[in-house]
Amino acid sequence: MPLEKRYDPKTIEPQLQTFWELAGIYRFVPGDERPVFSIDTPPPTVSGNLHLGHTYSYTHADVFARFHRMRGENVFYPMGFDDNGLPTERLVESQLGITAAEIGRSAFIAKCLQVSEELEQDYQNLWQRLGLSIDWDYTYRTIDECSRKTSQRSFIDLFQEGLVYRQEAPSIWCPSCRTAIAQADVDDLERESQLVTLAFHLENGESLPIATTRPELLPACVAIFVHPGDERYQDIFGQRVNVPIFDQQVTVLQDPMADPEKGSGAVMCCTFGDTVDKHWWYTHQLDHVNAIDQQGNLTEVAGDFAGLSVKKARQAILDTLDQQEYILDRQPTTQIVPVHERCDTPVEYIMSQQWFIRLLDFKEEMLAAGDQIKWHPAHMKARYLTWVENLAWDWCISRQRYFGVPFPLWYCQECGEVILADLEKLPVDPSEDHPNEPCSCGSRKFKPDEDILDTWATSSMSPQIVGRWLCDDDLYQQVYPFSLRPQAHEIIRTWAFYTIAKSHFHFKQVPWNAVAISGWGIAGEGMGKISKSRGGGPSPPLEMIDRYSADAVRYWATSTSMGKDTVISEEKIQIGTKLTTKLWNVARFSERFLEDFDASHGVDKYSIAGINGEHLSPADRWILSRSQRLVRRVSLLLENYDYAAAKSEIENFFWREFADNYLEMCKQRLYGEDMVQREAARAALYHLLLTIIKLLAPFLPYVTEAIFQGIFVKYEPSQSEDVRSIHTSSWPEVNNNLEDDFAELVGETLVEIAVSVRRFKSENGMALGTDIQRLQLSADDDQLAAQLERASSDLISITRAREIDVGNHLDQTLTILLDTRKIKAAIEL
Repeated sequence: MPLEKRYDPKTIEPQLQTFWELAGIYRFVPGDERPVFSIDTPPPTVSGNLHLGHTYSYTHADVFARFHRMRGENVFYPMGFDDNGLPTERLVESQLGITAAEIGRSAFIAKCLQVSEELEQDYQNLWQRLGLSIDWDYTYRTIDECSRKTSQRSFIDLFQEGLVYRQEAPSIWCPSCRTAIAQADVDDLERESQLVTLAFHLENGESLPIATTRPELLPACVAIFVHPGDERYQDIFGQRVNVPIFDQQVTVLQDPMADPEKGSGAVMCCTFGDTVDKHWWYTHQLDHVNAIDQQGNLTEVAGDFAGLSVKKARQAILDTLDQQEYILDRQPTTQIVPVHERCDTPVEYIMSQQWFIRLLDFKEEMLAAGDQIKWHPAHMKARYLTWVENLAWDWCISRQRYFGVPFPLWYCQECGEVILADLEKLPVDPSEDHPNEPCSCGSRKFKPDEDILDTWATSSMSPQIVGRWLCDDDLYQQVYPFSLRPQAHEIIRTWAFYTIAKSHFHFKQVPWNAVAISGWGIAGEGMGKISKSRGGGPSPPLEMIDRYSADAVRYWATSTSMGKDTVISEEKIQIGTKLTTKLWNVARFSERFLEDFDASHGVDKYSIAGINGEHLSPADRWILSRSQRLVRRVSLLLENYDYAAAKSEIENFFWREFADNYLEMCKQRLYGEDMVQREAARAALYHLLLTIIKLLAPFLPYVTEAIFQGIFVKYEPSQSEDVRSIHTSSWPEVNNNLEDDFAELVGETLVEIAVSVRRFKSENGMALGTDIQRLQLSADDDQLAAQLERASSDLISITRAREIDVGNHLDQTLTILLDTRKIKAAIEL
């Protein structure tokens, strides 16, 4: 069927999407002998509506999948949904206005399942409409049975290896989410605050000035620290100090972590204001005073301030300190506050019973693992290494929430022993299931662990979950370790690091060969990252796809280099629309000349599709040589995950060399009556257009498929090749015989002449299609002159000259257009 006059993506894209799905174009073939390219795709967190930032990063992975599929590899490209844990819970709470405490654990979990299923269908609809070449047969949810089984098996194996432990310890706590969180879940937020210097009093009545930004922690003050080398405080070391308004006495101690340059040089240690407090508490065996509860309110040790929130207590305590004249100085200050990255709530450090995975003992192994992986872009490796080097806490994996993977264990109520679930029974819900055997002490009274696993404890096993580690060993051996992990840069410290750690602990190998790090889609200047849970930003992706096309959105998404953030740009999307329109119009122009074309012959220096190489014009030889260099360059860039540079190379070739110049050069031969020249031009046009749409197929899958189906499917010669779709056709291969440095020099000269004639016409107010009487050319190099003579048809076609005259000298009565060391040219109107 001939191509429609106008490309209508609203009609064509959904039709092609349906064709791809019904034809199974993107299916992975288990057991196939082709090399496997497996992708550990990010499962989007079910915490709100997807936004254009997601189309940005997820398009990158799809480009790689499509490229490797066309390279003949068996591509394993699954999709998952991260729908267990805190993000989904908070979505349900905000969307439905309910909490687990109000409706009960079981009913709340049912609502979480319902909401997540509805959103996941929306997610899938968007991914399909965007044209992601996912094999949906391998879709998973991090709350499904296989995921829960894998996560629980991981915990049990680590427990038996002594790599997990449970203890009461200072934990990072979010008062808003009311759960412990991991170090990787903490962001830094800058805020304006106040540095208040208070008068502590020594036993002899002297005043000891101490500055703080957190006066609400005064009731939890357990010591005062000064630097051992601070001469100001040598005589008070070991003395007792009275804490303002709370009157407990604490001791002055020395520690090198006390900064003499900060504040007065003396600092109070509270349990717990920050990680330094935790270090001092542990190192100096200090008392523990719990002044802030899990809801973020002050406890009874705060006396009259008990029950107040941290914010209200801070102001109330400051007012009391002021009234009792304990405040020596106040200074505004900018403060970096650790906050929970899910809700921006300042975290507290609260003593609680939690499960941890040992990480601090394995930093060297984690650093070595990072060195074994290829990072794209390379500098992103430094982020991983820096995170590992600065790791200060083991991984807290327990969460005091409801919707997630439960810990597969019980506690004996008689002796406290931990009872693990049988591996054959996984997954289990300890609140409903029970151990099969009594405890070693003989008791059958068990208490289930009521916490759930951190969602990262499950998603860190994504290679094992999607590779079906526990239920399909043949598949797992075929796809693991994965070829690629595509992900965003902000979760290097979580998803990348935790997956590397789990793979090391369980399998003593890295989980993937390469990591491709995407940046963020940014809504505009100063707006930062777009977030699902915070509104999703402007321009819903389906609205933009409907307005401009999926290919146009993908064009924007692949215009910024790997690892870099990009501003959402409707103007850039519109440029994508112009490219698809131009590509379609070029294809429609070419279509009439490719009807009944015999494409059964190969292309080399001596013949192209059965046409003797002697009949190829200089323009043909130039553009064919340039196309080979383009294929080599683009292939190398995509092998190294540089999609933006690859697209730029293809786009520049298409516009500047092919559309703007070559098509104008070959038109006279295509329309002409010389059948030999016409066939040569048709052969070159066939090869070039097919090469261009194949190179663009990973980026613009819809319009390239439509052109391929309309023009090329019936011509593909190889019976061994799957030619139902451009996306299962072969990637262009470089033909070294077509590369010709001299042909490219000649072609550049032809372009230079054409540009000069266009400039002359423009400067003289002439339409570009205006005919000129004669174009006279002179070249010092005899070989170049001979090629210019052979290129007469090409030059007549692009310049609209009625005559091309190539000689040794220019007629001085003519207007000089061009005077370079290669060639001189003059024009006669």
